[in-house]
Amino acid sequence: MAIARLLGGPLDGQVVPIEDAMQDQYIVPYGEGQIVYVREGDPTHTGDSDGPTETRLRYVEATEDIDPDPDGRDE
Repeated sequence: MAIARLLGGPLDGQVVPIEDAMQDQYIVPYGEGQIVYVREGDPTHTGDSDGPTETRLRYVEATEDIDPDPDGRDE
């Protein structure tokens, strides 16, 4: 088990568990669509005694528009 640190997009700053630190993409449901993060660089903390392996994933796209005000209250 590894962890992914998410950078950018709506999940910026979150840390989530992932099965494979070498996976190239992390795609999750978000609203009516999905958001996509891609691996950035090599995993860190890969030793036996330096904590969980960590991968950085950078936001690249959403399959649907991300509307921060779905009720239209900011008009």
